[in-house]
Amino acid sequence: MASVIQLESDVNNHAWGKKGQSSLAARYADATPGKEFKVASGKYYSEMWIGTNPNNASRILSTGQKLQEWIDGNKEKLLGPAVIEKYGSDLPFLPKVISISNELPVQIHPDKELATKLHKHNPSKFGDPNHKPELTVALTDFEAFVGFKHVDDIEALFQDVPFLRDRFTTQPKTPFTTSTLINNIVHKLLSLSEEEAAEVYSALRDAPRSEYGDQSYILMLLPRIANQDGVTDPGCLVSLLTMNFVTLKKGEALYIPADSIHAFLSGDVIECMAPSDNVINCGVCPRANPESINLFTSALTFDYKDPQSMVIKPKVSTKGLKGHTRVYSPQGSEFDMLVTELKSEEEEHIAGLQGPGIVVVTKGGGKLYTKDVDLELKEGYAFFVAYDTDLKLVADEGEGLDIHMAFCEA
Repeated sequence: MASVIQLESDVNNHAWGKKGQSSLAARYADATPGKEFKVASGKYYSEMWIGTNPNNASRILSTGQKLQEWIDGNKEKLLGPAVIEKYGSDLPFLPKVISISNELPVQIHPDKELATKLHKHNPSKFGDPNHKPELTVALTDFEAFVGFKHVDDIEALFQDVPFLRDRFTTQPKTPFTTSTLINNIVHKLLSLSEEEAAEVYSALRDAPRSEYGDQSYILMLLPRIANQDGVTDPGCLVSLLTMNFVTLKKGEALYIPADSIHAFLSGDVIECMAPSDNVINCGVCPRANPESINLFTSALTFDYKDPQSMVIKPKVSTKGLKGHTRVYSPQGSEFDMLVTELKSEEEEHIAGLQGPGIVVVTKGGGKLYTKDVDLELKEGYAFFVAYDTDLKLVADEGEGLDIHMAFCEA
C-alpha cells in the first residue's frame, strides 16, 4: 500500500463563490489529471473539500474509491495507532479550499456541549455531536467579519448615529451589560422585516462620516455589500454594525474557535476544521424564523476577543529538516497546518508525522519522493499522506513550489 496517494475532489457552487477561472477552488479542482470537470466561465465555484466528509468525499484518483473506504482497509498504517486511540478510525480533520466573492452567511459552529444537545434533539439537521473550530490561512487578500466588537464600540455606534439610537434603544448598564446589550441588538436586527432592513441601510448610508467615529469603514463597506446582497437582508447589518472587520494578506491566518460568530467576505483561503457539518446560520441566507433567531442568539458567546488574538502566526517547524517549513498550530486544536515554500530547484525534507496528513499544492510545481513512490506536483494537486511517512520535496526550475499540509497528531 502506497504511503502517499493522489486524490480527486469536487467543487461546489454556492452563489457566494467566485466566477469561473477567478475561483482558486475551481482551478485546483480542474488541475486534477484525468478529471472530466471543466471550469465554466459563467458559473460560481465556492469550495473544494479534501477529505472524508460523506457530503463531499474525496476519492483515490487511480481507482475512484472513496478516501474513507481506503483508510478503513488499513487504519493502523494510514492513521497511526495514537490517532486511532484518541479520535477513532475516521480522518479527524477536513481541509477545504474556499473562494469567496460575496459575504457568506453569518454563522456559528456550536461547541461540543451545544452540538451534543442539538444532535440529540434534531439529528436530521445536526448530524453529529462534534464541534467545528476552523483554521483559515489566506492564499490571497482576504476579508472577514469575526467575533463581536468591544461592547463600548457597539454602544458608541448605537449612541452616536441618531437613527440607530432612536431605532434600537439600548438598556441601562447592568452587571450583564455585554451579553444583554449585544444579544438585544442582534436579536432586533435579525428580526427586521425586509422593508425595515432597507430603511436602516438607507439611514446608515445618509449618516455623516463624523457620526461613525473610528468605525467609518462601515460607510466604505455599505455600498459594496448592498450591491452584492441587496439592502433587505438583516444579517448584513449584524456583521457591519456589531462584528470586527478583519483583513489578512497571503500567508496570514485566523483561528476561529467553535461558538465564535463569523462571516467571510472575500478572498481565497485554505481552511482546516473538525469534520463536522454542524452550523447555525442566521443572516445572509434564507430568512430566519423566530425559532432560528432564538437558537442563534442563545448559542452566541459575547465575551470580547481582540481580533488580533485570533490571528495565528506561523512558527518555524522542526518537521522541515532544511528550514523551509513553518507550522500554524492553534492552541487546543486537534489539527495543525504546515506550509512549505521553496524557490526554484530548492528542496525540503519533512520528517514523518505521527498521524495522517492532506497535502495541497497551492503554487508552482515539483516532485515528491518517499521510500516507495515518486510523484509529480502541480498547482491544485492534492494527496493523502500516511502516518510516519518521510517526504522529500523538490521545486521545479522557475516558479518554485508552495504546499500546505493539514495534519493531526495525537
